[in-house]
Amino acid sequence: MYQFHQIADRFEIEALRADYADAAMTGQYDRLTALFTDDAVYRIPAVDVLQTGRKEIQAGCEQLGGQWEYFIQTVHPGVIHLDGDAATGRGYVSELGRMRTGMSMYNYGVFHDRYRRTADGWKFEERVFEVQYFDATPLPGSPTVVSTGDGK
Repeated sequence: MYQFHQIADRFEIEALRADYADAAMTGQYDRLTALFTDDAVYRIPAVDVLQTGRKEIQAGCEQLGGQWEYFIQTVHPGVIHLDGDAATGRGYVSELGRMRTGMSMYNYGVFHDRYRRTADGWKFEERVFEVQYFDATPLPGSPTVVSTGDGK
């Protein structure tokens, strides 16, 4: 049985992961960067991304963020293992988007996370994105809703 403080820790870590997805999708990169510890590491091995520290993480977000026509990330529950003021976990995501260049992307992946409790609450100490499935087939949809005029 979980103790109350363990339930609270798990809830806060789930909220941290949800805040990450929301900040990424809304382009709030200052907010996204604040979710990491000062010395955090963010990696995507499949595309040789390695960012160390908030400054590099923010610069990477801003560079990539301006390239999207649209980007959607859906977070799925994972696991969390608590160990005092540290924790590890996995979170599952699906993403789709189209870049301004016309390149589309649809993927499923796993975030392998290390978390640390700080004076400001739980933060990401390391976040590694492992791609499980990737598809660059052009997405036929658009962020613009077009009425057919027949009410459908």
